[in-house]
Amino acid sequence: MRALIALAALVLPIALAGCGGGGGGGGSTTTTTVTTTLPTHFNVQPCLDQLAAPGQTVANILVPDTLKLDVTKPSGFPNGRTLSDPVVDIMVAFGFIDLTKHSTHALANLPLDPSGNDVPLRADFPYLAPAQGSHPAPPATSGPFNFRSDPPSMYVRVDRMGNPAVATLLIGGSAKTAYNDANPSDDATREFVTEIQNDLGAETDALAKDFVARGFALCAKGA
Repeated sequence: MRALIALAALVLPIALAGCGGGGGGGGSTTTTTVTTTLPTHFNVQPCLDQLAAPGQTVANILVPDTLKLDVTKPSGFPNGRTLSDPVVDIMVAFGFIDLTKHSTHALANLPLDPSGNDVPLRADFPYLAPAQGSHPAPPATSGPFNFRSDPPSMYVRVDRMGNPAVATLLIGGSAKTAYNDANPSDDATREFVTEIQNDLGAETDALAKDFVARGFALCAKGA
């Protein structure tokens, strides 16, 4: 996944070095490593309160966990999404970096990220890129497609995919089943707000030094 690629890039350590030397064969070099002391624990409420889009905080986007669309505004995540939107990278940026100092596409623009879809997208309907590999053979007999008409009770929800990365990154293992069984109406009652805050806090505690090492300003503050 693109998110895993982006996060992998963050664990590369960097050092700030300075050197000085003398002339003629007797020169010497001195290297100084600059380290930054970070808090052990972070308060992530500033991350949830920061504006991710005009009139929308990160918390507004996460809760309820739905993909929202205002047809009076330009399309593109978080206002709907286009096929080329790096949604997971944007969601990770929402939760970890200071959006007053960095673009929402700052993580998507990391050199390790793919520059686009591996097969160019179409400009006309259905807009998706052609399928790769061997295409299945058409049925031997022609006729109308047989759409299933099973009632909703025949299906089991496996995962919630309102906003990519919420269920994956911000809901812990012990709450996964309850979250996937819940609905946006449950989100509106703030049922999972504490779970989201706790998981985002734990991930920030673990990854803060890596984001800072890559030159990103954190949206979280020392607890």
